[in-house]
Amino acid sequence: MNFNLQRLLVERMEHRILVGTVAFLAIMVVTGWVAINEGGRMAAFDRQFLARSIERGASLYVANCATCHGVDGLGQTGRAPGLNSPHLFGYSFVGELDTETLVLNAELANAATTEERAAEIDARLAEIATEREAIFAQMGPAITAEYDPVEPTRLGQVDWTGSLRSFIYTTLVHGRPASGSYYGAQMVAWGQTAQGPLRADELEDLTNYILNWDRGDAWTVDDLNAVQQFAKVPADPVYVAQLEDMLDAAGGGASFVGSETPNAEILAGLVEFTGDPQNGQMLYNGALACSGCHMNAAVAPPTEGTWTRVNEVRLQEAQFADYTAEEYLVESIIHPNAYVVEGYPSGVMLQNYGDRLTYQDLADLIAYIASQDQPN
Repeated sequence: MNFNLQRLLVERMEHRILVGTVAFLAIMVVTGWVAINEGGRMAAFDRQFLARSIERGASLYVANCATCHGVDGLGQTGRAPGLNSPHLFGYSFVGELDTETLVLNAELANAATTEERAAEIDARLAEIATEREAIFAQMGPAITAEYDPVEPTRLGQVDWTGSLRSFIYTTLVHGRPASGSYYGAQMVAWGQTAQGPLRADELEDLTNYILNWDRGDAWTVDDLNAVQQFAKVPADPVYVAQLEDMLDAAGGGASFVGSETPNAEILAGLVEFTGDPQNGQMLYNGALACSGCHMNAAVAPPTEGTWTRVNEVRLQEAQFADYTAEEYLVESIIHPNAYVVEGYPSGVMLQNYGDRLTYQDLADLIAYIASQDQPN
């Protein structure tokens, strides 16, 4: 094949070699520049991705968590702990003083420490004790809200050895089944792997939003005192079991409904009982923690309007043509998976209420639910 050298941009071989060398060096410079800046570019991308995740998490939090934990994340007294809290993030207001105390005590125990230095250490330890007392005095509102200044970290309270991120994420996935025993509402499982309503990516967004509350070393005692409720130490399961046995014994052998009892048999048993809506409300918001799922309608239908919906909507469906409102509620409470309202997940509601409720409890619950739709 013949080449027309006149048509080449660079005719002389030496010049072509020079152009190729310069082009190669230019490519290497550009590649090096891209490589050097790739870390910064990826870091900026990560920041943008995290920012979008936090925004999505904020929406999820308001829709699903704010009812119990507060819109500002400071918790609600007797209901749920604050998440926007130095306690969750493990910040100790006396941490530096505690570290200094350990160092000084170690030095004081050293046989080589002179008497003069020992006197200085004793004086400093006395100052530290005074400073600690002053800080603890400032924490009065937080201590009243059940903050333990001796154990300033939630992870330490529960002996969690993993990361804070993993603690928050797994708590969201599985909930806190026992929280109903010491708060007014039970935290349900939110992850779909535990039959909850949220996907894994949504749980990640929620986790990122909660972690975004961390202020590092900038937490103040005022931030601490603003928290309305601090997390409680989980109860010893053995103690809880013993307490339940004592309560059962104190009940005078009251008959429990039973999770396998048919609707007709339950209804026949309820005829002998008159429901007390006030006690039903206490059960609903307290020991049974029903409001934890039903209050904001994120996991289950809302409490308000239940009685009206049962009569005007549910009983109009063919499968409930022969039901009364009372029978529908009995089935919903004792056999919750027999019928699941469209738009809500199955398997979320506990299946053992029949083994936990006496006939009087069930009558009280139904009376409370019915009372929600009565005119004032």
